[in-house]
Amino acid sequence: MDSALIGTTRNRVPLSALYGANAVSLIGNQLSNLAVPWFVLQTTGSATQTGITAFFIILPTVLAAFFGGGIVDRLGFRRTSIIADLASGATVALIPLTYALGLLEFWRLLVLVFLGAVLDAPGATARQSLLPDLASMAGMRLERANANTQVVERSALLIGSPLAGVLIAVLGATNVLWLNAASFAVSAALVAARIPAFPRPQADGPARSYLAGMREGLSFIRQDRLLRALVITLMITNLLDAAKTSVVFPVLANDVFDSAVALGLIFGVSGGGAVIGALIYGAVGHRLPRRPVFVFSFIMLALPSLLLVALPPLWVVLAIQGISGVAAGPLNPVLATLRHERVPAAMRGRVFGMVTAGAYSAMPLGVLLAGVALDRIGLRATLLAVGVCYVATALTLVVNPAIREMDSTPSPIDPS
Repeated sequence: MDSALIGTTRNRVPLSALYGANAVSLIGNQLSNLAVPWFVLQTTGSATQTGITAFFIILPTVLAAFFGGGIVDRLGFRRTSIIADLASGATVALIPLTYALGLLEFWRLLVLVFLGAVLDAPGATARQSLLPDLASMAGMRLERANANTQVVERSALLIGSPLAGVLIAVLGATNVLWLNAASFAVSAALVAARIPAFPRPQADGPARSYLAGMREGLSFIRQDRLLRALVITLMITNLLDAAKTSVVFPVLANDVFDSAVALGLIFGVSGGGAVIGALIYGAVGHRLPRRPVFVFSFIMLALPSLLLVALPPLWVVLAIQGISGVAAGPLNPVLATLRHERVPAAMRGRVFGMVTAGAYSAMPLGVLLAGVALDRIGLRATLLAVGVCYVATALTLVVNPAIREMDSTPSPIDPS
């Protein structure tokens, strides 16, 4: 499809539908992300078992992102998004159903959260892959389209987290999961009704087998020095983020504030700050050099987290999360724009999925270590370890030579 012609029509309905589908799905996922760990923590009283549950949520996301990218390229972006939403929603619905029947033993919960995450990841990759075509159709810059995506994602966190805290307190954790299941159906309907079926991008040369296509995607990332450096950096920071959000913050809310509402507010304020940061970047980001913005944002995201070691009052914790959220706002738009600019359309599913898998690959270890650390060394020491490691990782970006390529035009890469 001719991109110049698409840009001339300026049809923003499909792009708005993509944003809407992401918003509904992410709000539903946020309900689940809080409800499942809180359910385990309340019923078992064990930070270690909470960490194990988070492990079984995150590990399949890594596996499905890595291996599912080839399926996304083969099935097509729109079709994969619809199928993944419907299948994932059905799996999530089985959690409250089996609980109501008295059949939800801990091992069954782990199996269901594993399957739900496996089915959800290809849909997320597919929607990422749709964005460049829909942005072109809308006549919108990639920087702004990706900043809008970040606004949608963080707004979903802003809305979904406090909503989840209130709903968990009022309805109970398992009942909240019915709402998550319904959100997947709404997301699938939006994509099916409002996003056109683009012709599937074709790779140059003869058709490749699935495994050959996967090797091609890996080779592309290996030869792109900037993508490779970003994956390694995100692998470390996502390990630390997973430890905080999936285990440490639920324990902080439970032990210090004794409230699921406090947990929702912590995540919600972080999301609100990130919305502000993404809106600012969406307005002026295309005029700014990416490397200074990216490095400064990462450092400002990391530094305030050290203050949490003091276990301050809730309003101070919320202020810290708000500042960190504003700093985080430009990060994902910059990263997404770099991927969209550097990766050929026919390889988006594989490369996007592998980048996501690489960035998420240490997260399962992070939640397990966090659970064990909290039980062994306590909340303050765990917060200190996470904060110091985050600041040290952010500072490496200042001297990493690959990061300087953010503001240069990428050279064509032969993935063979």
